[in-house]
Amino acid sequence: QVQLVESGGGLVQPGGSLRLSCARSGFGLNYYSIGWFRQAPGKEREGVACISTRNGSTPYAESVKGRFTISRDNAKDTVYLQMNSLKPEDTGVYYCATDTHFYCSIWPANYDYWGQGTQVTVSS
Repeated sequence: QVQLVESGGGLVQPGGSLRLSCARSGFGLNYYSIGWFRQAPGKEREGVACISTRNGSTPYAESVKGRFTISRDNAKDTVYLQMNSLKPEDTGVYYCATDTHFYCSIWPANYDYWGQGTQVTVSS
């Protein structure tokens, strides 16, 4: 049974930090791409960052460059999203997703398997 489980969301003040985790299980080694996405109320889902287990590439959305960092623990098959200097506009449900693309992208349509999401709220 394939599964993606996100955790680590919560309420944080502007300027604060959170670390999200995405634990994968049941996927084959050919699932090279793991991405983080977010969706704010009334808006479309957008890509945040991704990582390729094949070539280590880590594209980021312009809006999070310099503030967010994606990383991976190979032994645990877990991907992390370290989020610093959080802003109210970072609020939303954060999802991780995985697929077999060699080169990862932050385009949601490229992913077939999704987690259930974790809520991140940035507010004072």
